Amino acid sequence: MLKTIALIVAVLLAILLGFAATRPDTFRVQRTTSIKAPPEKVFALINDFHQWGSWSPYDKLDPAMKRTFSGAANGKGAVYEWQGDNKVGAGRMEITESSPSSKLTIKLDFIKPFEGHNTAEFTLDAQGDSSNVTWAMYGPTPFIAKLMGLFFSMDSMIGKDFEAGLANLKVAAEK
Repeated sequence: MLKTIALIVAVLLAILLGFAATRPDTFRVQRTTSIKAPPEKVFALINDFHQWGSWSPYDKLDPAMKRTFSGAANGKGAVYEWQGDNKVGAGRMEITESSPSSKLTIKLDFIKPFEGHNTAEFTLDAQGDSSNVTWAMYGPTPFIAKLMGLFFSMDSMIGKDFEAGLANLKVAAEK
């Protein structure tokens, strides 16, 4: 009886691991909002890491978080490093592309609580007196993330943060 139970558990585990291996090798999460402000004004809040405290949902999770700025003052080459509690962990962002008022690309390296190397991207599109702003993050999905993805939705977890951040960005830009 014990051998039968162990065999069933082993088979179910093998099926679970096999199914996880078939999951996509990359992920993408994105959210979009409309902000009643010109792209130039919105872009200024994104292109300068010193401004992120006014809208980023992650900066608000740990008020005691240690922040370090280096590289360029803003735009391409600007670097933002953080080290905080378990909610925010530790990591580094570097702006790798800055196309004024239209696109910003960030190399995003998480160190804690889990190592991860992704890309964050902001695109802005003028629509009359407003701007459509899209915040996206994409990158590789290692096997452990594929396995975790069977139980947790990356889109649901990060998507909520992006929605909150875009709502904060909207308030900051519409002032």
